[in-house]
Amino acid sequence: MNFLTWIIVGAIAGLLADWVIKGIHMGLLGKILVGIAGGFLGGWLFQLLNVSIGSGLIGQIIPAFVGAVIVLLILRALRK
Repeated sequence: MNFLTWIIVGAIAGLLADWVIKGIHMGLLGKILVGIAGGFLGGWLFQLLNVSIGSGLIGQIIPAFVGAVIVLLILRALRK
């Protein structure tokens, strides 16, 4: 069940981040992977800054979205 949650949260965060950050063209699998990587990065950053969003699905999606946006910004900077 935990693995399925990672995929769902990663997909939502990756799709939202792709909607916000334009210029990176990748398929659905790439968006999911960016979302999962963003989940790790966002979770680490939020824990480092001692920021608590709450629990539940929304509490997982927000840090993953923030992390996915950061990952996409880094990818866009590296592609130029």
